[in-house]
Amino acid sequence: MLCYVTDRRALRVANPAESIAALTRKIEEVAAAGIDWIQIREKDLTASELASFTRQSLRIAVKSSAKHSGAVRVLVNDRLDVAIAERADGVHLGEKSLPVAQAKRLVESALRQHAIDESFLIGVSCHSLEAAKAAEGDGADYIFFGPIFATPSKETFGPPQGAKRLEEVCASVSIPVLAIGGITRDNIESCIVAGAAGIAAIRLFQESGVSRLSAFGQQRS
Repeated sequence: MLCYVTDRRALRVANPAESIAALTRKIEEVAAAGIDWIQIREKDLTASELASFTRQSLRIAVKSSAKHSGAVRVLVNDRLDVAIAERADGVHLGEKSLPVAQAKRLVESALRQHAIDESFLIGVSCHSLEAAKAAEGDGADYIFFGPIFATPSKETFGPPQGAKRLEEVCASVSIPVLAIGGITRDNIESCIVAGAAGIAAIRLFQESGVSRLSAFGQQRS
């Protein structure tokens, strides 16, 4: 499973005002290349801006899914309200986000009102075995675990966990675990061997062209 985590500020654009347009093109690119999930992680956008961009991303996903056998799913980072309002495919929660148990109750309420689909996912970022077990116990559908390898974007979460710790986490929970942090084409295999259901990344996908992503999709199949 491949999850592209967005970060428009890391895209190479000459004019920052064009970053949204550049990210839209990147989402079209990775969706066409066969990505499974797209996590919209643009924390500085207002609720209105994030809702609009999520709506646009969902349209891209639907269009791309029609051309592939598998559906491209769009998840919203942190903002459960936006995820529900725009009928996204799920929400991804961080350490400082709404607790999983509370998010679960809100999602169940939205399901009863038919505001979202039954397949709506709740994911959680975890940085320890204890956190992973707690997330599963609280009802998370999947977790991101990391950072597995060294990466500038995850330095605040401590030193790299390594493939061995990833293996321990994967063996201790029954929900899917996606490895994140410093993922490259050279170390993906070690994550899968450790038991990960897939990988999540920013740079791996933002710095790869369609041809490289397509080749990787064929390699994993």
